[in-house]
Amino acid sequence: MQLPFFFHAQAAVGQLVNLDETTARHVLQVLRMQVGEGLQLTNGEGILWTATISEVGKKNCVVRVDMEDAQERQTPRRIGVAISPTKNASRFEWFLEKATELGVAEIFPLLTQRTERAHFRYDRMRQICISAMLQSRQVWLPLLHQPVNFDKFFTGENPHTFHHKWIAHCEDYEKHSLAKVLQPGMEDSLLLIGPEGDFTPEEIFTATNGGYLAVTLGNTRLRTETAGVVGAALMCLG
Repeated sequence: MQLPFFFHAQAAVGQLVNLDETTARHVLQVLRMQVGEGLQLTNGEGILWTATISEVGKKNCVVRVDMEDAQERQTPRRIGVAISPTKNASRFEWFLEKATELGVAEIFPLLTQRTERAHFRYDRMRQICISAMLQSRQVWLPLLHQPVNFDKFFTGENPHTFHHKWIAHCEDYEKHSLAKVLQPGMEDSLLLIGPEGDFTPEEIFTATNGGYLAVTLGNTRLRTETAGVVGAALMCLG
């Protein structure tokens, strides 16, 4: 039987760790765990700890870290998705959840000319990623970047460290099927997904002129969040 699985940013073998209030409440009130029972913690950076509950209170839970599983210390596949936040926040949250489950390593909320939602609740969005990581029992948390304007995205250094780069759009230009251009071992990959109104022709030109290959995700027009999940699935599972 698998041990209950929780997020904790930092721990060490032999250390006593005071779980945050939300986690403690789940351990004590939902799972009704007691002193002496075991659980697992991850920091979202590849490390998995096994711990034992050593002290409980009404709102607090202290655990002793017993063991670190070094076998989980492996570099994740570097798959990135740069995607425009949707007008309906719940749809973007759904994308974050599924992208995390699939194993996307980096997510860039991309503010384009046609992006309809500028407000971004970063802490809530990151918590959704954490929850999805735990639900899928992974030890790597996607790096969720702060929202970035399209122009700044292309002047920054980080996105250009991806070796394979694609942009999915709906304009009637020459495009390749993403499913067909993907090859085994293409783990260092970044896909751009536009807003509900698609990228502008100028944005598409900027991307393709910057080394991004124009691709299609299929024969039907997909919602932004659906396109993000389809692209993530093709890159992560291919």
